[in-house]
Amino acid sequence: MAKLKTPVSPEDHAQGDSLAPVTLVEYGDYECPHCGRAYPIVKGVQKHFGKRLLFVFRNFPLTQSHPHAEPAAETAEFAGSQGKFWEMHDLLFEHQNRLGLPLFEQLAEELDLDPEALSASLESHEFVARVRADFSGGVRSGVNGTPTFYINGVRHNGSFDFEYLVEAIEADLAAPRP
Repeated sequence: MAKLKTPVSPEDHAQGDSLAPVTLVEYGDYECPHCGRAYPIVKGVQKHFGKRLLFVFRNFPLTQSHPHAEPAAETAEFAGSQGKFWEMHDLLFEHQNRLGLPLFEQLAEELDLDPEALSASLESHEFVARVRADFSGGVRSGVNGTPTFYINGVRHNGSFDFEYLVEAIEADLAAPRP
């Protein structure tokens, strides 16, 4: 049973109550079609569990097969540096079929971020260390594809369909605690 090697910390991008009884961590890739399919499912799971769930997203760009994944992750991190990570995260998944610099700049404008500053950031790879730190933590935790989910630090090896994720989280909530 694979365990999360990098504990969730205040440095993570998280939505929900930090004291929630369940933390769902996703290692994802903005260009991965499976992650694109998981995106609305995760939204549904978040809505279903409400305050009982903390959701954390970590970058795991599969650069060999997804050439726009790392710049998309850097774009999300750029937005995050200005308090708009989740807005950019959502827009990147919602426009997954158009990833590339023109889209990144357009989304930056939509979020009232400076598209020229974004371009400069991407050119200098200002946020690549953050993206690669997430990736390295994923590798240490046994991530070998995307999306990969961890429920309270334990890898979820089942399907990421809504019913299966809800069932796995419910099982975790019902499990006795030491």
